[in-house]
Amino acid sequence: MSLFRPLAIGVLTMLAFLAPAWADEDVTVFAVVSDPPKDKTRVAAKALLDGAVSDMKLVPAESVLGNPVWRTLEVCHALKLEGAKSGDGFKVHSARVLDASMLPMALQGYAGDCLIKKAVEIAPLAD
Repeated sequence: MSLFRPLAIGVLTMLAFLAPAWADEDVTVFAVVSDPPKDKTRVAAKALLDGAVSDMKLVPAESVLGNPVWRTLEVCHALKLEGAKSGDGFKVHSARVLDASMLPMALQGYAGDCLIKKAVEIAPLAD
């Protein structure tokens, strides 16, 4: 029993040092831009993370800010994002625009409603 305690403490110490590396792993998130982005450094979106849809702020990395996809973001754009969850939102490391039909089912209804709302609000302004 006396050998078990130092061994257990050593294993727990090693895991404590490795835990921050696990937290930095990129995860894939699907999102729909929910509000017209005025500030491209914090974009409001409905995002699917861990099987649940929630409101989230998308915070791009420096390499993403110059990306043409990010510079031309509009409300209702469907995105596939790679990044990490952080305290102030989701830190985006890469972004791709998708067709709304390529989103997971949990977000397709929201994307469709968003597009209809956008068409009704913007179409009358075209005259």
